[in-house]
Amino acid sequence: MAEGARDSLWMWRGLFVAAVAVMLFLRILPLRSQAGGLPGPDLLMCLSCAWVLRRPDHLPALLIAGAVLVEDMLLMRPPGLWAALMLIGTEFLRSRAAFSRELTLVSEWVMVAIVMLAMLLAYRFVLALTMLPQPGLGLTLVQFVFSVLAYPFVVGVLRVAFGLRKPATGEVDAMGRRL
Repeated sequence: MAEGARDSLWMWRGLFVAAVAVMLFLRILPLRSQAGGLPGPDLLMCLSCAWVLRRPDHLPALLIAGAVLVEDMLLMRPPGLWAALMLIGTEFLRSRAAFSRELTLVSEWVMVAIVMLAMLLAYRFVLALTMLPQPGLGLTLVQFVFSVLAYPFVVGVLRVAFGLRKPATGEVDAMGRRL
């Protein structure tokens, strides 16, 4: 019985890694032949926040940090900065997971949007403090707005495609532990 619960946990972690790999692959594909345009949403941030609020036991902190660190390297961002901020943001949301069970999707959406904005502002503050080049504020805000708008769709995909939902109050896992 314990092996089944452990195997299931590793299956969820593998599914997260596979989803991250697909998102990163699609993100680095040269689909547009010209520069410019609007930035897309940060789907890894949306996926991590939604997953942590639904099943915090499925994603260890190091898995999230590692996935974002790989994204930092591939997108040539300062290595580890966004990963550290994502880790702080998702751990904050993880600490609120029990509280968020009673929240409606709109309330959860607002809470996640505030955390996303805090991460974005901290990122820009650290880049300004270290005098590193930053993307334009307008493009960053557009990406933030698109990320906030994409969050409910990511939650819907997690629910419909993966069957990932918030645990009900009093629900237990295969080991008899409360979720």
